[in-house]
Amino acid sequence: MLPEAEAHLKKSCSVMKHLIKTHGPAELKVTKRSPYEALVSAVAHQQLHANAAEAILRRFIALFPGQRFPKPGQVVEAEESALRSCGFSSSKILAIRDIAAKTLSKQIPTRAVALKMTDEELIQRLVEVRGVGRWTVEMLLIFTLGRPDVFPSDDYGVRNGWRIANELEEMPKPKDFRLLAERWSPHRTLAAWYLWRAADAAK
Repeated sequence: MLPEAEAHLKKSCSVMKHLIKTHGPAELKVTKRSPYEALVSAVAHQQLHANAAEAILRRFIALFPGQRFPKPGQVVEAEESALRSCGFSSSKILAIRDIAAKTLSKQIPTRAVALKMTDEELIQRLVEVRGVGRWTVEMLLIFTLGRPDVFPSDDYGVRNGWRIANELEEMPKPKDFRLLAERWSPHRTLAAWYLWRAADAAK
């Protein structure tokens, strides 16, 4: 699928053609886990350096020995002081508990159910969860479910990558960028990947 996707991007956009030539074949890694686990991890990472967030998640998992990852019921019943000892703020504890509760109620679907839902169905359902916005769901769609046509037009790195690749003074506005990205459909995820690479390379 990737060679076909790259061919489509090259044909549809000279900027993508240049980025593909510069950064080579895409290496988009998908972590196959449940939406519940992906959302808890996403909340842990909000507004933190990756290393700090991973340390908090390790302490969180250690609270529940014998589990690869805490079960939703365990999180709902856990003492707030125990969750706080992992390094979670009060707002993140509320968000994680809501994720766990809505997993138990099946508002947050299992991976098997999520794979059968459309991108927009998942976005509409999951943004109702505390601490979860559209961008968070888009990251889940890309890196957990491996969806090929997701474009996070609000993402700083994606917008900055476009600015850099086009040598612009200002980043595109998300609404305008969403319209511009339609030319890359049905492979907008791959387009986002190359724009992230452009932003990373410029650091």
